[in-house]
Amino acid sequence: MPEVKKKFFFFFFLLIYSYFSLGFLDVPLKLLIIFLGALLFLISFINTDFALIILIFSMLLSPEFELGGIPGRAVVLRIDDIFIFLVFFGWLAKMAVNKELGLLKTNPLNGPILLYIFICIFSSGIGAFRGTTNPKHSIFYLLKYFEYFLLFFMVSNNLKNKKQAKVFIYFILFTALLVCIYALRVSLATGMRATAPFEGKYGEPNTLAGYLIIILSLLLGLFIYASSLKGKIFLLGLGGLVISTFIYTQSRAGLLGGLGMFLAFFLFSKKAKLSLGIFLIVVIVGVSLIFPEQVFYRYKYALKGPKSIEILGKKINIDESAYARLQSWNNSLRVWRKYPLIGRGVPGKGVVADVQYPRVLREVGIIGFLIFLYLIFSLFRVGFNNLKTLKEDNFSFGLSLSFISFLTGLLFMGVGAEVFIIIRIMEPFWFLTAIVVELPHLQ
Repeated sequence: MPEVKKKFFFFFFLLIYSYFSLGFLDVPLKLLIIFLGALLFLISFINTDFALIILIFSMLLSPEFELGGIPGRAVVLRIDDIFIFLVFFGWLAKMAVNKELGLLKTNPLNGPILLYIFICIFSSGIGAFRGTTNPKHSIFYLLKYFEYFLLFFMVSNNLKNKKQAKVFIYFILFTALLVCIYALRVSLATGMRATAPFEGKYGEPNTLAGYLIIILSLLLGLFIYASSLKGKIFLLGLGGLVISTFIYTQSRAGLLGGLGMFLAFFLFSKKAKLSLGIFLIVVIVGVSLIFPEQVFYRYKYALKGPKSIEILGKKINIDESAYARLQSWNNSLRVWRKYPLIGRGVPGKGVVADVQYPRVLREVGIIGFLIFLYLIFSLFRVGFNNLKTLKEDNFSFGLSLSFISFLTGLLFMGVGAEVFIIIRIMEPFWFLTAIVVELPHLQ
């Protein structure tokens, strides 16, 4: 581990040093990105592990640039989008030179992933022919959708042993530490909702909340099954910081996801159920006593807004954000009914959903939605198979339990957010998924 850290920080320092050195020389931004990209390609060719660690940092800490837009939605490109493809091609070049290039390593997720990729491409192609989606927009969004699948394939095919997995998780948690420090500092200084770095003028608190559901679940799983006191203390301290940041996102969809995540932990953990219950009570009481009243405004007044809806003949008041989510459900379902089998194609000619499940229906129809459910089922099956076969391995069991829990949490959150297409949530999700799917084969 120390040797890996030493080599990584050398390459990371080289990237940072190059960035600032060329910046001071007033090198144009495009040339700077090209130079850093070429350097990252070289690093991925020399040692893919170090390139993947750099990607871990860039998942939440890379700037983005607005390229244009479609109706109701800005089209942005992040440095991380470029880095993933550069690392992927560097990895392919390395395998080709070493004559290791071959089929993907066999695992239970390859089939469902490739099937979902196929239906997205097929639906978008049909949509382009009948005019329900713009081909340029489709290509851009499909590349954005598929880049986290590329990350999954790279990580799963590059993993050789458990030590690698632990190093990657160490840097995932270290990145989360940096993100939480930044988000809390900015939120406390400005009074705005907590958001991750480089997310535009107004930020995306829901995105940060979804990311923190993954991190909090990871911390819980590792903490419950950690063997060292030193490790437990570190995980507990970081957990407190993550919970604080999560509260300051004021994300109601995130809160629903967090409850779903914790429920899964409570149901499937083989030990510490009483401790988990006590922990939840302590968190609820502590948060209510420590945090200022304004933090809870969005949570408390969700059902006291100016808009009203009718449920079973009874009118209920809701705020404008919740009302917009319900409208997006209705609009997407209305659009889906015109093309029920394979949808309009990705991204559905600019119809904004802001909710996961009607968006899938709108884009790829009922056939694509069933394939999406098959992919989700396959993810759960991987996690539960690990719980059965890796009972004696605390690290693997805790990580697999975390995986099941944050997947459950994101499914809950998907009722009010497009969690499964947001890159800053899906990159860490699929990175950890790749580790979990390979756990039975790691020594």
